[in-house]
Amino acid sequence: MDEPNTDAGLRGRLVRAGVELVAAEGARGVSLREIARHAGVSHGAPRRYFPTHLALLSAIAREGFGQLAAEAGEVLADRPQETPRAQLAALARSYLAFARDHRGMYELMFRHDLLESGELGLREVSLPLFEVLVDLVARAGREGGDGPVADPRARAGALWANLHGIAQLSAWRSLPLATAAGQDEVLDATLDAHLGPVGG
Repeated sequence: MDEPNTDAGLRGRLVRAGVELVAAEGARGVSLREIARHAGVSHGAPRRYFPTHLALLSAIAREGFGQLAAEAGEVLADRPQETPRAQLAALARSYLAFARDHRGMYELMFRHDLLESGELGLREVSLPLFEVLVDLVARAGREGGDGPVADPRARAGALWANLHGIAQLSAWRSLPLATAAGQDEVLDATLDAHLGPVGG
């Protein structure tokens, strides 16, 4: 089989193949052998760069975090004059859209075994985006006129947990069944719960 001449070339090829397979088939059935076959390399090739299956899956998940961060950056760059709350709402919608449109990758990114493994500092990769969320929550609280938010990190964490729950329940189709409400309505209620109602 034809393989790239450089280590970086082959490593990148394997990760790209994994990203494509996760997008097409989800993360659960993606094996090292299948990734190698999809990349057009020998089945032993992945082991030269990724000693374990978790290491390769972590590299694939890292690509997902990079894509999510890039999309979040574009959302905020398009709204420099909007209020922090409006930016936060747009960021939340972008997050939920990513979860919907990249279901396999989203599930892989938040797999407990990958995050706990410490491979490639995967847990730390998500922190810059969380810091953006903390900053927006803090500024949205000040914007509401109630002064500084007492604990913006905890509130941002609660909001993130809510967004993750909305994404999961929407994927399972449980959310509309239980609430008879659309995702946007649930998101608006979530923002009101964490930030207070608009103008309240």
